[in-house]
Amino acid sequence: MAVRRFSIITEGDARQIEPGTTVELDAKGHVTPLAADTLRERRVTVVPAGTADPALPSDLAPISPVRRITIGSDHTGVGLKATLVAHLRKAGLAIYDVGTDGPEAVDYPDIAAAVGKSVLRGEADAGIVIDGAGLGSAMAANKIRGVRAAMCQTVTLARYAREHNGANVLALGATLVSSADAIEIVDTWLSTPMKEARYLRRLLKVRRMEENF
Repeated sequence: MAVRRFSIITEGDARQIEPGTTVELDAKGHVTPLAADTLRERRVTVVPAGTADPALPSDLAPISPVRRITIGSDHTGVGLKATLVAHLRKAGLAIYDVGTDGPEAVDYPDIAAAVGKSVLRGEADAGIVIDGAGLGSAMAANKIRGVRAAMCQTVTLARYAREHNGANVLALGATLVSSADAIEIVDTWLSTPMKEARYLRRLLKVRRMEENF
């Protein structure tokens, strides 16, 4: 589907735009206040005209801004998950916590699958998975077609994971990052959109690889 282009987006326009898609706004274009609220509710990304490639699917970029998050961890990430849940809820985001919540050992692939499937079903705009190193959860989540999970240990990686690679799931290693660093990583990841057509074209190739192999 081609990316739609607007010179003005009204409330009525906003309600007709498919949720989770991307639209273009002319350089001197305008979004009315009511339309802006509706666009946020419908998770519609607005980019400057000429940014999007009309040949690219409008649902390719990860949803931005993120309003709903599914988060899960194995037993090693319970403490960090609790810290992040409290932080994100304080920021006004809707959080769906799929566990675990205690010290009893659980298998990270089960948690990664629950988070990844939640994102793909549209129950969340993005997902966060936590285990000891973050690597296993990222690998497991990436086995689910449509999930693009990235293990990020720094703010720079978090920004690149979204802006360049369109990650819709963030993996964290509870033994590798402090709570303060994890919060900064998460905040950066959630607030970074993917807009540039050159990155989206590369992401489309990733999607085609996933479909063909």
